[in-house]
Amino acid sequence: MTLKKKRHLRLWLLVVIAALFWTTGAGFYRDISAGSDETYKGLKIFSDVIELIEKNYVDPVDSEKLIHSAIQGMVHSLDPHSSLLPPEAFEELQIDTKGEFTGIGIRITMKDGFVTVISPIEDTPAYKAGIKAHDKIIEVDGQPTKDLRSAVKKMRGPKGTDVVVTIIRKGFSEPLEFKLVRDVIPIESVRSFVLKPGYGYIRITNFRNETTKDLKEALKKLETDDISLKGLILDLRNNPGGLLNQAVSVSDVFLEKGIILSIKGRKKTHTKIYNAKQNKTKQDYPIIVLINGGTASASEIVAGALQDHQRALIVGTSSFGKGSVQTVESLRDGYGLKFTIARYYTPSGRSIQAEGIHPDIVIKHKVIEKNGEDENENFLKEKDLKNHLEAEPYKREKKETEPKDKPDEKKKSKMDVDEFSFGTLNPEKLKSDNQIMRALEILISYNIFKKMQG
Repeated sequence: MTLKKKRHLRLWLLVVIAALFWTTGAGFYRDISAGSDETYKGLKIFSDVIELIEKNYVDPVDSEKLIHSAIQGMVHSLDPHSSLLPPEAFEELQIDTKGEFTGIGIRITMKDGFVTVISPIEDTPAYKAGIKAHDKIIEVDGQPTKDLRSAVKKMRGPKGTDVVVTIIRKGFSEPLEFKLVRDVIPIESVRSFVLKPGYGYIRITNFRNETTKDLKEALKKLETDDISLKGLILDLRNNPGGLLNQAVSVSDVFLEKGIILSIKGRKKTHTKIYNAKQNKTKQDYPIIVLINGGTASASEIVAGALQDHQRALIVGTSSFGKGSVQTVESLRDGYGLKFTIARYYTPSGRSIQAEGIHPDIVIKHKVIEKNGEDENENFLKEKDLKNHLEAEPYKREKKETEPKDKPDEKKKSKMDVDEFSFGTLNPEKLKSDNQIMRALEILISYNIFKKMQG
């Protein structure tokens, strides 16, 4: 490596680290002179370590890769949702909220050193092939998976091309191979059906730019001149989140006043309260929100807001528990930095970080296996992730309806279960889902009792 390139790398390192610590736009050296001597000393030590490794390590090293790894390790030590985004990852993050991409359709994370499936995206090649939550991806096309970036890169590719994914799954002694055909991963985030005249079902799979608009259109389709809604099931199961502003605006569709969400960070600019606005069309029918362990982040904001305002009955099992807000800053050379800037709180002041939203009525999703056994869901939660943030203490009296941990609820099933196993979303499949059918029964019962009371 030339001396010129080494100097460029060290300059790049200082600029990036400066961006990590000072995102207000103030100059790096001006901040140092203002009282950051300890940080400056630390950067000098870091530079000395890089130089010693470059000159003396037993094998030649790629200095740029070494610096990237060091920064990534530093950021990952903060919490599991903060990371340095190389150009490809930064672009993928932007695609995930705005456009479409081709691949197999899974959400993954690093768990215990393995690339681990959080959930398959509905109606994608991975979902249809039977890849499940907690599956550990050990190879893609025969090549070992070492990290998230390389795994994503290998699984992405042109539409119609094949990719072989090898996984290990609890309960199986041998690895399982899945030959998948890459496809365009759908960006549709809202689907709706009429379960029964007057009773609608809307599923939000994630929160993208058009989610609120699509939700309003779905509600119009469910309501006709002849039939008005008597009740709505809003399904947020396995919804990993997405855009904060869309979570707020979706909540606002069903609320007329009051706080939707408050976020609190170290900086005043990262502290804000979001309030509901009165709607032109009031949605005054009863609502049931379905949640489970795959309900995370933005979807927990919606569930928490509707629960605290007593606007909806929350049914299912406890949610993931991601109660933090991330921002993404652009760095030089196409890099990005995603990092946590605040915790968020539900209208009553609850922080659900590593705690989750607890349902008002616990109903576990059942998967009927060929042997006739019922298996309960077993999700990876925020509290299971390394370096997860803790919630700030919040004192409140627990409601009688708030579920308490019971030993039998903590037991894991004999093998990992499909976290959302009713196949392609259509009315007939919905009828085989015990949580949806129970929710429908509750809505129907509510209207019957309402009539009985006059």
